[in-house]
Amino acid sequence: MGRNTRKRRSSMATKAIAASAALALGGGGLIWANFYASAHESNNKGWNQTKSAAASQAATISCPDVGQKLTNVPAQARNDVSGELSNLDRQITEAYQRLATTRDAQARDASFVQNSILQPLQDRRKNIFDRIRLEITRVGGTAPADLDTLINCTATPASQTNAGGGQANNGGQANNGGQANNGQTANPSQSAPANNGGQANNGGQTGNGGQAGNGPNAADFVDITKVQANVAAKPRRTGQASTGTFTTRCGVNANGNHNTDNVIVAPGVTNGAHHLHDYVGNQSNDAFANNDKFAAAETTCQNQQDKSSYYWPVIRLQNGTQDFDQNKDGGGKEGNVGKILVARQAQIKFVGSPTSKVTAMPEFLRIITGDAKTTTNGLANANAHWSCTGFENKVQLTTQYPICPKGSSVVRTFAFQSCWDGQNTDSANHRTHVAFADANGNCANGFKAIPQLTMRLVYDVPAPVIQNGQVKNPYAVDGFPEQLHKAATDHDDFINVMSAAQNTKIANCINRGQRCQ
Repeated sequence: MGRNTRKRRSSMATKAIAASAALALGGGGLIWANFYASAHESNNKGWNQTKSAAASQAATISCPDVGQKLTNVPAQARNDVSGELSNLDRQITEAYQRLATTRDAQARDASFVQNSILQPLQDRRKNIFDRIRLEITRVGGTAPADLDTLINCTATPASQTNAGGGQANNGGQANNGGQANNGQTANPSQSAPANNGGQANNGGQTGNGGQAGNGPNAADFVDITKVQANVAAKPRRTGQASTGTFTTRCGVNANGNHNTDNVIVAPGVTNGAHHLHDYVGNQSNDAFANNDKFAAAETTCQNQQDKSSYYWPVIRLQNGTQDFDQNKDGGGKEGNVGKILVARQAQIKFVGSPTSKVTAMPEFLRIITGDAKTTTNGLANANAHWSCTGFENKVQLTTQYPICPKGSSVVRTFAFQSCWDGQNTDSANHRTHVAFADANGNCANGFKAIPQLTMRLVYDVPAPVIQNGQVKNPYAVDGFPEQLHKAATDHDDFINVMSAAQNTKIANCINRGQRCQ
């Protein structure tokens, strides 16, 4: 029998997180430490205690994303391994909160972060790595030989986090959802601003930015009217193109169906996402949902044959106010604060391939697009697209949030992976069973083209104001607290809960060039 993966925080950890939130809401927290760490060094070698030059800000905790490396976990071990990966996320969250609440100790002791935060974190991670290895080998699998190289974490200074600086000329592309070369016309800068000032209670700027002291900051925003056009041309259609569309109308989550679970990545784990999701379509999505529960659920979609689950992290306006979850896990306790904004429009559409007919999606196919951890992972799996109404065909941003002109609304666009391996509805790292088409629109490596899910979310957001290098009334997407609410961490999730007959109907509509709903 597998281990029960429903984990509870220790009372000490809960108090630490609550204390962090209270501190941040009361005026933020400037996180200072003498930082000279190297990502390739461990133990005290990564924290040079002999230097006493001016201290630099330790912005966040950066740990390798182990789940993305585990591509061959046997099916029998996946639930247990997922539970352990969720434990790793919880440990990082708690370490980040400790980083955020011990700034005085860090200022007094240059070795505090290494000795009191990073080394204990490394020790706890090693215990979980040992359990992951055991879970894989006990069912006949082989754990990666280099797994232990992923144990070490670092305290990352502001200059090394991939904030939005420098994207004015080369944001990401949204056309066709093309993720070839990470879905971008050019690599956006991953450098963070030298000024990491933020906002506490819509007033004094402190810490890593934002109302809770963990982002966003001024450099995470850009006036979209000052960004050069960067949207590339769509791939040329061939005679075999599938040009139809299927639109499903499922609402904007006006009924407030939220939770902080992540049933794809962390099944059976309450608060596995550490941030709040909007759900439309299937109304039974939580950590403990299985395929039978999904199939029996109610749906908000007008087409009652579509019980699919479409969900994404909420956007919040950080104007000093709070929402219903200010004292809850995944909400204010973990730095996700401010007024939750409901999208004005949520357009969900399946489109075809420019080079071939599409194969019907399998029932219960799961797809995650984007990466919630780009601040520490880098942009390899980033698929965030931010723009404004009236600018979508010209400018798409990946690493910055747009400041839209008067009369224009903020737009989040998602274009999911459109190639499927033809066999699996999920994979160990939740990525390798699907892929993006190449720059010409073709599926590679024997993958098959499937209807591509596209989503367009439109929000009425008061424009942030940048003054003296600081941002007033910022907005940001919810995320893991250590990810600092960067724009590039935006992501979207989909579970296909439609019958084989309905999936075939959608594929036929698209292949015939029709417009269906």
